[in-house]
Amino acid sequence: MRVLVGGGTGFVGTALVRLLKARGHRVTLASRTPGPDRITWDQLAETGLPRCDAAVNLAGENILNPLRRWNEAFQKEVLSSRLETTRLLASTISKAPEPPKTWILVTGVAYYQPSLTSEYDEDSPGGDFDFFSNLVTKWEAAAKLPGDSTRQVVVRSGVVLGRGGGAIGHMLLPFRLGLGGPMGSGRQFFPWIHINDLVGILAHALEARHVQGVLNGVAPAPATTNAEFAQALGAALGRPAFIPVPSMVVRAVFGRERAVMLLEGQKVIPRQTLAAGYQYSFPTLEAALKEVVG
Repeated sequence: MRVLVGGGTGFVGTALVRLLKARGHRVTLASRTPGPDRITWDQLAETGLPRCDAAVNLAGENILNPLRRWNEAFQKEVLSSRLETTRLLASTISKAPEPPKTWILVTGVAYYQPSLTSEYDEDSPGGDFDFFSNLVTKWEAAAKLPGDSTRQVVVRSGVVLGRGGGAIGHMLLPFRLGLGGPMGSGRQFFPWIHINDLVGILAHALEARHVQGVLNGVAPAPATTNAEFAQALGAALGRPAFIPVPSMVVRAVFGRERAVMLLEGQKVIPRQTLAAGYQYSFPTLEAALKEVVG
């Protein structure tokens, strides 16, 4: 299969490209910089979609980059890096003489409203109560294609855990120093997924032609709270994890809107993902963290 991957040089994209090549697929990257087996976004806009059997978009500025202040300029980058690339790919797919058979977009569980009591699956409503839920709604709308000649899949990802990047990259140092702990109350849910399973779900969605619609990219284990996650990460590192990070500190570092992603959470279950036949490699938090920090 010939697969075009937008945003294939990031943490998740690199892992997906590695897996797809290992499965015998040919991969072309859509990126900002030219190179072998690449097409730039500008070239894509000018010349249209190269011939491919499937397209996947993972492009998007890292929202939780602690080095970037949550100001208007960064908010615009977060929006444009997702919406413009998705619109461009959707547009070139719809105009292609031979459109790809499959089109997959990765968004986020921020679509669902944070709650300490509600449980969400792929059919649950959401999408219109804060900056991030509105972003996911616009993002998924930008990907919609007319007609049904191309199979469309949206994977709403939880927090991605993996070696050498992702959320864990910012957490390890304080936890290794014994300074880790829950954020805010710690009672908020923490929907997570191991990177191998996220790219596994994407590969499954590419290869299994019956898969379509929304899949929740979260682990199938019972819902984890932020405090339980902190305790499990401390245990995996052999360190205590009981020093809470006050809500006011999280808001000061990330800004009030971004802090919502860390201080409030969603209980998300992957009902459609399991029904689609995907079998998880890391269904439990203990196994996932053991692999990540081991």
